[in-house]
Amino acid sequence: MLAKNSKKEEHFLNELSKAIKEINIENIQSKEVLELVVQLFASYTDRIWYKHSKITKHSKEWWNENYQRDLEI
Repeated sequence: MLAKNSKKEEHFLNELSKAIKEINIENIQSKEVLELVVQLFASYTDRIWYKHSKITKHSKEWWNENYQRDLEI
């Protein structure tokens, strides 16, 4: 989770904005190229989100005692 109006949120948004601007959309001439661009965008978004978000037991449905135990090892 990112706190609204926090420095972490600001850094996340700045990095995401930079990544989006770097995606070349000048020459999308086919469905296949568009799909690659969308996949690149999704990859950037995932990477940046996980870099900046704090994972807690309340942020993921799959979080359970076993996962918590393994994380602490």
